[in-house]
Amino acid sequence: MDRIEKILKVLEKEYPDTKTALKFRTPFQLLVATILSAQTTDVQVNKITPYLFKKFPGPAEFASVKIQDIEKLISSINFYKNKARNIKMASEKIMKEYNGKVPETIEQLVKLPGVARKTANVVLNQAFGKNDGIVVDTHVKRVSQRLELTKNTDPVKIEQDLMKIIPKSQWGNFSFRVVQHGRAVCKAKNPACNNCVLLEYCPAGKKSK
Repeated sequence: MDRIEKILKVLEKEYPDTKTALKFRTPFQLLVATILSAQTTDVQVNKITPYLFKKFPGPAEFASVKIQDIEKLISSINFYKNKARNIKMASEKIMKEYNGKVPETIEQLVKLPGVARKTANVVLNQAFGKNDGIVVDTHVKRVSQRLELTKNTDPVKIEQDLMKIIPKSQWGNFSFRVVQHGRAVCKAKNPACNNCVLLEYCPAGKKSK
């Protein structure tokens, strides 16, 4: 069993649940929640989305209101003005070009305002069950670098590196398990290396001992 297989097995045992922490009922709601989550915690997003989605449950509702109406409901989120504009514009595009349904390919998703590969991969995996890429957020970036699975700093290049060494069937599971590990153990400051299930396979962790 090679090193990657061992890492995947350890992560699977430690983090069996690979669902996103974001709360949603439809692919569109997940898209909105993921856009909102950029540089904001999932906990904060989950505080506002129940009322937000009750008032605006789908793209038709978001597309038909003023940006200011959206801003008022998401004002506790970082960069809420930009996000309100992107959500409204994405909703308009979904209504106009996709008959009100969230597209199911990465090529179409990344053409939506406010949607880069990270957001697209979250939606594809969690809403549609597709493994078309690997979610590279700040946690995946940090953990992958510490494990020396990549030497790159650009998220797109990191994703390409990871896709080469991780089986496609595990792309989604890997992403969300590493996110959990990054939040709980492999933190940006003061990582808990002594309590890390991946310490045996982590060059950075071994150097810190």
